[in-house]
Amino acid sequence: MAASGKLASFRLPPLPTVSELIKLYKLRAEKQLSQNFLLDLRLTDKIVRQAGNLKNAHVCEVGPGPGGLTRSILNAGATDLFVVEKDSRFIPGLTLLSEAAPGRMRIVHGDILTYKMDRRFPKSICKPWEEDPPNLHIIGNLPFNVSTPLIIKWLENMANRTGPFAYGRTQLTLTFQKEVAERLTASTKSKQRSRLSIMAQYLSTVHHRFTIPGKAFVPKPEVDVGVVHFTPLAEPLIQQPFKLVEKVVRNIFQFRRKFCHKGIGMLFPEASRDALTEEMMHKADVTPTLRPTELTIPHIKALADVYAHMCARDPHLIGFEFRDELRLKHLSRRERSADAERDGGEPPATAVKRTKTETSSR
Repeated sequence: MAASGKLASFRLPPLPTVSELIKLYKLRAEKQLSQNFLLDLRLTDKIVRQAGNLKNAHVCEVGPGPGGLTRSILNAGATDLFVVEKDSRFIPGLTLLSEAAPGRMRIVHGDILTYKMDRRFPKSICKPWEEDPPNLHIIGNLPFNVSTPLIIKWLENMANRTGPFAYGRTQLTLTFQKEVAERLTASTKSKQRSRLSIMAQYLSTVHHRFTIPGKAFVPKPEVDVGVVHFTPLAEPLIQQPFKLVEKVVRNIFQFRRKFCHKGIGMLFPEASRDALTEEMMHKADVTPTLRPTELTIPHIKALADVYAHMCARDPHLIGFEFRDELRLKHLSRRERSADAERDGGEPPATAVKRTKTETSSR
């Protein structure tokens, strides 16, 4: 009975429902902010359960909105809930929740994409990276328009052990469009295999826990929503800087329907592209005719390791972007064309075209 009484002390007192708060404060979801409210507390409770035991936990909630998920986190026993909300319209309702849970909830009006949380929790909760995760969780029903850039930012934090990962292997429980959730967890050779799959899986254990139908949200989005749980790995599967790995993976998957050597080639200047591509594929022992979706994490590791060695040999490579080279080529072509017109001649492209036409007519 004593245990039941202690558990009951975590529960919030009677409050207006989330729907009532929305009406009270005349709130509505803003389409341009990709806002969709989840009002069913059974579903918010289910999301929170995916995070594990939150009794006495420290939690950062991202984008709490009208506070449905916030209630479930508090009812689960979190003793230190830190919420970051960009939309000022939701602050009064969140303040009401904070007053109902005195000393347990802090509110920040800010943008999670730029907010730094590495000093928002006590140092006493820090755990060495090799040990179990700290009693700190990030939970959020993310707006669709920020979910991908935010998880990329956090994966980089994870690789560098900064931000929320300055405390140790902080776990994440987040919502994404179902398609994004499937990409994050996609296995080799699956249609959904993508840049996100590689970047998430070389740094963490990722699970798509369950799917929430779009009709559960207000307003109803055109897609279903996946709940994804991340636990950082004690040792990343690729031991190279995040930005280097991301560059290799990004170039490979920009030509996802081509053979992988096509994207690898874009890592190198045109003048030396063929030779350096062949060298990289050979040294990494990766078959050039594999499709990007067929590449495993060990394949990517081998490619990243060889590319890092090549960049150490020629430091100019790390800063090379083929789109910049392409842009300069187009600019140079336009300048030559403009110079030709000023000199009273024909633009080079026109002259070449006319010559070909005359030759064919002969």
